Amino acid sequence: MRKQFIFYWLMLTAGGLLAQPPAGNYNANSRFEQLGASLPTPNTTRTASGAPGKDFWQQRADYDIKAELDDEKRKITGTETITYFNNSPDELKYVWLQLDQNLFEKSSINATSQNNSIQNQMSSNAVTGLNAPSSVRGSVAGDFSFKITSVKDPKTGQPLKHTINGTMMRIELPVGIKTGQSYAFSVDWNYFINEYYGRAGYEFFPKDGNTNYFIAHWFPRMCVYDDVNGWQHKQFLGQGEFTLTFGNYKVALTVPNDHIVGATGELQNAAQVLTSEQQKRMEKAKTATRPVLIVSQEEAEKAEKNKPTGKKTWIYKAENVRDFAFATSRKFIWDAMQIDQAGKKVMCMSLYSKEGNPLWGQYSTMVVAHTIRSYSKYSVDYPYPVAYSCHASGGGMEYPMISFNGGRPEADGTYSEGTKYGMIGVIIHEVGHNFFPMIVNSDERQWGWMDEGLNTFVQYLAEKEWDKDYPTRRGEPQFIVDYMKQDAKNLVPIMTSSDNIMLYGPNAYAKPATALNILRETVMGRELFDYAFKEYARRWAFKNPTPADFFRTMEDASGVDLDWFWKGWFYGTEAVDQDLVEVEWFALDTQNPEINKAEAKKQAEAKRNTVARQRDKDYIKESVVDKNPDMKDFYNTYDPYKVTEADKKKYDTYLASLNPDERKLVESGVNFYTLKVKNKGGLPMPVIVKMQFEDGTDSVARFPAEIWRLNDQNVSKVITSKKKVVQWTLDPYREIADIDEESNSFPRQPAQPTKFQLFKSQGFQRGPNPMREAQQSQQPKAGQQGGAKN
Repeated sequence: MRKQFIFYWLMLTAGGLLAQPPAGNYNANSRFEQLGASLPTPNTTRTASGAPGKDFWQQRADYDIKAELDDEKRKITGTETITYFNNSPDELKYVWLQLDQNLFEKSSINATSQNNSIQNQMSSNAVTGLNAPSSVRGSVAGDFSFKITSVKDPKTGQPLKHTINGTMMRIELPVGIKTGQSYAFSVDWNYFINEYYGRAGYEFFPKDGNTNYFIAHWFPRMCVYDDVNGWQHKQFLGQGEFTLTFGNYKVALTVPNDHIVGATGELQNAAQVLTSEQQKRMEKAKTATRPVLIVSQEEAEKAEKNKPTGKKTWIYKAENVRDFAFATSRKFIWDAMQIDQAGKKVMCMSLYSKEGNPLWGQYSTMVVAHTIRSYSKYSVDYPYPVAYSCHASGGGMEYPMISFNGGRPEADGTYSEGTKYGMIGVIIHEVGHNFFPMIVNSDERQWGWMDEGLNTFVQYLAEKEWDKDYPTRRGEPQFIVDYMKQDAKNLVPIMTSSDNIMLYGPNAYAKPATALNILRETVMGRELFDYAFKEYARRWAFKNPTPADFFRTMEDASGVDLDWFWKGWFYGTEAVDQDLVEVEWFALDTQNPEINKAEAKKQAEAKRNTVARQRDKDYIKESVVDKNPDMKDFYNTYDPYKVTEADKKKYDTYLASLNPDERKLVESGVNFYTLKVKNKGGLPMPVIVKMQFEDGTDSVARFPAEIWRLNDQNVSKVITSKKKVVQWTLDPYREIADIDEESNSFPRQPAQPTKFQLFKSQGFQRGPNPMREAQQSQQPKAGQQGGAKN
């Protein structure tokens, strides 16, 4: 029902006397206070604006590596010389290296800290894996850890004392490395390659007896020493990925002479390892608009049937990268296409065996090229000369300039829509990791979301640019609702160390990607967000940012206070659940007797129209007053709703007292609606409400999250409209991940029914019938004769 109010109160409100809500509408909270002590204190290394300071520094490590693959034993043997540059203000008396393959040791923290139990039925792999590093997908029994055979000073030949602690190795130096100095040391090692487990390893194909190798974290690598942690030497437990230092690489890889190799960096000796025809095809690829086959499927299938007769050494160089990985196999089909990205030539390439076709030949390299273009638009221009996508058995994993990606059709070449888009999505994601964290070099061991979440967000943008109807899995707010509904005991904040995250996919990938999408579309707007996000990438390209640097840069470059958002989405686990409790409808009392008395009469008549009065029309034929007219007096004919001359005069006097603006307002016929919204979920977000008018049109009103700053539990908001609103809906376009849509409408809309199926009974049967199944299995098949055997 519409209520009326007197213009006097409206004038008080307009004058500011009621600018603040009544005392009863306050609810003190700190949701909109600054993060303050939650962020590290700014300094000359990392400034309060989120930019690197004038004293910013980071280390550098250059590698000269020679390694050989033994295809028969599936073993890598290598030697490396690392030149470590100390740009820190500290003298370093020892250095730390990562030995990631030691993850597979039976005594590793990863293996011994797993929770497991015995089930009623278990496979042999499950039983043998009870004490294995079971958090690693596809792990198998065996010793795949590093064997360090030598650590020495290459100039003197003297051994260096070293201590191995799980996946870390400390090397004690004969003389400390002072600021501005460098030191070179060498390490010899070998290890047996594990079966591909999602990050690295081999895939064996029994039908042709060949193996694809996807080789990563395969050499002892320098740990990061920085201004935030000192040495970052958290153990590798399988989930928290890699924290690495930039440097230049020269790598010589010796493999069987019929293998095709793809790696981080540029091939230096193409004339020695490629045929003249392959070199011609590479030249053609430089000007092609579609991928050119460097090695065709027919040629790869021919190679599958041969056995190696010798070896080849492929030499690569890579500048200013944080890691090095490679893939090698005689099964590889190879295609390539060069693109121009902001004046830089980038050779986009794919390596895949025939098991990947037709999907890989049609899509992979085209998707690589698209990813480079799309990510460059939102962050920084791709700086490297090559980008590979390699077809692995499943999952996806990223390294500089090269990634290992799943997505395989059926044996007959058919595939589902899910397989197609899953493959395209994983290629976009893993190639996109070149930007986050291979260029914007975040600490993955500590903060998984800084690479996975940011990358998943840009992946979401790139997928839509690939195909407007792309079935994105992550990024849209509605897709995170089921996760946000989880029991609190299953949730941890996004700001949780990588190895301690439960439900890693939703937490490190989907939730931060969704949060960034909400920032872009709803809180900040695309223009402000895109500028700030690109500024973050520009500031921290080839540097190592922290969460504080990201948070501060996004605010600094946009001029938007986002501390409330970081606190709610990144430091908290509360959900968004807004409840449109009530909408009150008011109209300004015009004091016009022609209008007011007509409305009053209509309301009075409606109240008098009771069921008893309706029935009395036939039940009471004639009343006493009807029979005796002399019983009537003034009030039997008095009409209280008739407009009198006195009413008109009073109204004219009222109008004369108004100035032109006030009179215009009084005569406008505007409706006033007071919306009462409850924050049931706890996480404050903008209030977005759609109004559907009685004429069939609609409109959307938006109020910033700051509407909750004085009361984070309940707010009321007055909305004016000349049109009558017949339906109100909160979050009509599913922008804020509200977990309960049923409370978002007023008047309430009925929920969708839970459907059930009607089926025709086939007779009573209690569970399976083993006897019938046994009898059926014993009946002779068509064409077979029964009887005794001879």
